[in-house]
Amino acid sequence: MSGILYGVGLGPGDPELITLKAARLIAAAKVVAYPALAGGNSFARSIASGLIAPGAREIVIDVPMKVARQPAQDAYDAGATEIAAALETGEDVVCLCEGDPFFYGSFMYLYARLSERFTVEVVPGVSSVMASAARASQPLVARNEVMTVIPGPLEAADMRARIETADSIVIMKVGRHLAKIRTLLAELGLEARAKYIERATLAEEVVLPLSEAPETAPYFSMILITKGADPWL
Repeated sequence: MSGILYGVGLGPGDPELITLKAARLIAAAKVVAYPALAGGNSFARSIASGLIAPGAREIVIDVPMKVARQPAQDAYDAGATEIAAALETGEDVVCLCEGDPFFYGSFMYLYARLSERFTVEVVPGVSSVMASAARASQPLVARNEVMTVIPGPLEAADMRARIETADSIVIMKVGRHLAKIRTLLAELGLEARAKYIERATLAEEVVLPLSEAPETAPYFSMILITKGADPWL
């Protein structure tokens, strides 16, 4: 029989936010897979490093951070091939994914390649959205409000249209798009209601009003905005 592929969410970075189920699977795993920056370190592995058993085989998926999609697709093809080879021998494989596997998670690309051939179980994780809201002391939505999640690379016109119809907004993957986002929120009169969070739950975490945010932002950063009065009071 083939092994089972587990896509395990690790949460936003603090190892204490790994779920009990995820911790159990990682600790018992004989084969662990995870993405890494090509030629660099793996954030996912760093979160789970205290749980990986000595002697566990590690499958590293080197993903280049490029605008072009094909190099990353090639990396996931290669990773899926190596994972499939382990599964075919009957070994289970635990694939580590920061955040939640199906919420902007890299695991979904492996799932698309392997789920028709093998049994796959997805273990959800704490998303960076929820972690950032907690760290910023910022309730997100109440009652019938609508929350919109927007990726930072979205074009300004599309971003504006989505912000205008939402009650609360989460802008993820801010990174090099911070200046564009800041300008747009100022034009909409929302900069004063926006909070900036980078590397939530990590030692180098930063939480600031957007007006006090630095000029540049890392990839792992987001902005939270709620409109109008606070409905939970």
